[in-house]
Parts: sequence; structure tokens; C-alpha cells
Amino acid sequence: MAAGIRAPEPRVLVCLGALLARWGAAGLEAVVIGEVHENITLHCGNISGPRGLVTWYRNDSEPVFLLSSNSSLLPAEPRFSLANASSLHIEALSLLDEGNYTCREDLNETRWFQVWLQVASGPYEVEVTISSTGTLPNGTLYAAQGSQVDFSCSSSSWPSPMVEWWFQAPDSRSEPFGNNLTVSCFALLLMSTNLQGNYTCSAMNMLSGRHRKVTTELLVYYPPPSAPQCWAEMSPGSFKLQLTCRWDGGYPDPDFLWTEEPGGVVVGSSKLGVEMLNQSQLSDGKKFKCVGSHIVGPESGASCMVQIRSPSLLLSEPMKTCFIGGNVTLTCQVSGAYPSAKILWLRNLTQPETVIQPNSHYLITQNGQSSTLTIHNCSQDLDEGYYVCRAENPVGVRKVDIWLSVKEPLNIGGIVGTIVSLLLLGLAIISGLMLYYSPVFCWKVGNTFRGQDMDDVMVLVDSEEEDVEEEEDAAEVEEEEANEREEVPKEIHKHGHIHRVTALVNGNVDQMSNGLQALQDDSSEQQSDIVQEDDRPV
Repeated sequence: MAAGIRAPEPRVLVCLGALLARWGAAGLEAVVIGEVHENITLHCGNISGPRGLVTWYRNDSEPVFLLSSNSSLLPAEPRFSLANASSLHIEALSLLDEGNYTCREDLNETRWFQVWLQVASGPYEVEVTISSTGTLPNGTLYAAQGSQVDFSCSSSSWPSPMVEWWFQAPDSRSEPFGNNLTVSCFALLLMSTNLQGNYTCSAMNMLSGRHRKVTTELLVYYPPPSAPQCWAEMSPGSFKLQLTCRWDGGYPDPDFLWTEEPGGVVVGSSKLGVEMLNQSQLSDGKKFKCVGSHIVGPESGASCMVQIRSPSLLLSEPMKTCFIGGNVTLTCQVSGAYPSAKILWLRNLTQPETVIQPNSHYLITQNGQSSTLTIHNCSQDLDEGYYVCRAENPVGVRKVDIWLSVKEPLNIGGIVGTIVSLLLLGLAIISGLMLYYSPVFCWKVGNTFRGQDMDDVMVLVDSEEEDVEEEEDAAEVEEEEANEREEVPKEIHKHGHIHRVTALVNGNVDQMSNGLQALQDDSSEQQSDIVQEDDRPV
């Protein structure tokens, strides 16, 4: 019986093969699209009402029997079944199921219906690859500014999908990358900060209309353009040393490492670049080095160094004076301190010294490393004494004492009168000395005022130094000269010396010259006479 059942099949298939060439004119054509792993139903024509005997075939190189409404014919595979007495239901589609299917219906006549089944797969597992980048611990990709970055997108799909790239910058909407870029790979030759954002690869199966997309965030990093800067300062609210390191201008923020130099002992590391040190860790002249490192280089990083110093010198006036009721300003200047010193004014009245607080009586100002203390309305009982200027930083302390004297105001009128009196007294003394030691000068000055009837007079005096101790001999010489007063020119013996006087009267130079020559001749003769007189016995 089984053999009887199978016998007609070769004849049916032969007849079917002969009739397949006319399938387009014999029935209605339909296109059905299914997806892998899904179920699909192929309808035998678009006919309603009673149906006849229906048989389904697969059109490969030759027709292949699949299923018949004749219950005596078994389906080719268990996943083929008849739905609604005429439709072919296929379970778990695979790509091998794609092809042409033919339905034969025998009712009053034989009709043929062909169905074209297309099977789509994917897209599955869309993968985006971005090269020349690094990966953060959270999986985010980054690239260095100015570098070349390659993009590629792949997926498992049948038929091959259409790939589109989309870009979304921060705080903006997504838009196609380039001119509706539909290639699976491309390259950006010079990355810049405006290319930072989300890159989306969209793969669409044009057959099934199914699409998938993958979005990848790409950050663009760049190191700071300049060298790091570091400094030391007193911590606000405490007496600790605060080390601060800054390396601005890069993205993201760099990491900082503080070390002691020399030796490289690690003080601390952080993203902020700030470290706090106790006084026990400090000493005058110690150096601290900050090394900044960035994720995109340079590999060795960049560094700066600070050296801390205690206040080395305080400049001030050791003594100041204030008049009662007046104002006085004490000045104190610090040098050599790093970090900058805090300057305090203290009153050295008690132990410990009392810090002076600014009020209406005391005004304290500080400009950089210079501080002033102004005392208003000085009082001898309250303000006289020692004041202390103290400069301190976490490295050391230095102080200096200043003595303030408070006195009564000076009598300015009395001082001026005293000065004038002293000047007049000095002038009188000088005048007396001039009169005593220079009578000739005074005589000449007097003659200058009195000589209204006198003509021009020139007096030539030739003398040698006088001996003060021989004043007693001068009287004897004057007696001898009394006998010779009628002679011209006159000779004056004084203290054993000869004085010759020649007068120029009315400006007659020639007479003066002749008279001088005659005087010289007479003088020679008189000298010989004096010698002869000396030779005579007394």
C-alpha cells in the first residue's frame, strides 16, 4: 500500500516541472519576507471560499515536494505544516529556506500560485572600533588632540546592512556625520576638541527594516600648554604649611605628586595638588618638588620647586619719640621669609607679651611684608615703653624691640629766640676779633668811607716778620729815627728792621718810579754811613 501511494509521485513531479515555466501566467505572484529563527506562513493565492487539494513545492533546480493537504502524504520536514487548509507554515526559518515556493490547487480546475520567500538575518552584534585611543577604567575612550583616529563599524547581517554614522557634540542634538556618511569606516586626520562627543553607528537591514545602533563616547584630551606653578603659604585658620601646585589649561586635570628634595621622599599625591605639613616636617631652607603628570603626556611630566625660609631680618627704628597728645608711627619690615610672614605687634609689659589689637587708639596696617603701628593721642603713662614687632611663619619666628619715648611738646618760640641770640653773639665775637687782630684793615675800611677828599693812593710795604719778643728795643730805635725825619725818603727802624714806604699820589706812575729809584740809591748810601758809625768807638 505504501508502494502504491508513492508510485504517482514521479509522474506528478514531471508534470509539475513541465508546468513551472508558465507559473507567472498561471497564478498570482507574492513576495514574503521572513527573518531567521522566526516562523512564516505562505498563502496559496489570495482566494476565499472552499479550497481543493493543495500541494506545496520548493522550486530549486527541480521541484521538491514539501507538503500536501492529502493526509496520506507526509510533509518533507516536521517544521512544515498546513495552515487554514491551504497555507504553508514554516517554523524556525533559516537562510536556506529562502527561494521560490509553488502552490498547486486542484478543485474544478488546477491553479498554480508562486510565492517568493526572502529570509533576512540581523543586524546582530554591531561593533564599533575606534583606533589610536586609550580607554579609561569605566570604558570611555579618549584620544589626544591633534592625533589621527580611525573609525570602523561591523555587524552580522544578511543581506549586508546599510551603515550610517551620527555625531552628537555635548549639549547639542545628533546629526549625520559628514554628508550622510554610509561607509563602514573612515578616519579623522586631526582630532580637535570640537570633535569630542558621542559617535553612533547605525546598521539597517534593508530587507527586513530592522536596525541596530551602537553609541560610543569619545573624549579629546590635551595637556596644559605651560609649565606648572607651585607655592607655599600658611594654611588659613591654622599654623601649618600648605603646599599648592597648579598646572592649568589641560583636559582633564593632571595628577600631582609632592616630594622632599633631595631624596625624593613622597609627601603626598592628589588631583588637587595641595598638601598640608606640620611644623615637625619643616626646617629652614628645605625644598619641596611638585611633579604634574597628564594622561596624554609628556611621559616624564612637568615639575616645579619651592624652598621655604624663616624670617631672616627685621628692619625698624630702635627708638621713636612722641609728644604728649600727638601721633607716632612705628614701622617694621620683614625680609627673607617664605612663605610670607605674619606680622604681629606686641606690648612688652607682661610675660607673655600682649598682642596689640587694632582700635581707636592703635591703628595697624600691613602691606606685603611691611607693617605699621600708629599710636594716636600719645600718653606718657600709657604708651611709653617697649613695643615688639614679631614676624612668624610655619618655618620660624623673629622679633625686634622698639623703644617709644613720650615727651612734653617743645617751646618753639623759645628755641627760635635762643638761636637768634646765639647768632648775634657769634657775630659780635667775630667783629671783636677782627678789630683786635686787624686794625689796619679796619683803618682802611674807615678811610674808604671817609676818603671823599683823597685821591687814589697805592701803598707798597716791604717788611719782614716782626718779633713780638723785641718790643722793648722798638723804643730805642724810634729815638734814633727822630733825628732823621727831615730826610726823604724816610727810613723807619723798627725792631732792628728797615721799612721803606713809597707813596703814589694822584696816580703819577712815572714820579713813583723815579722816586723809588732815588730811594734805593739813598738807602745804599745811608747803609754805608750806618756801618761807619758803628765802627766808631762809643
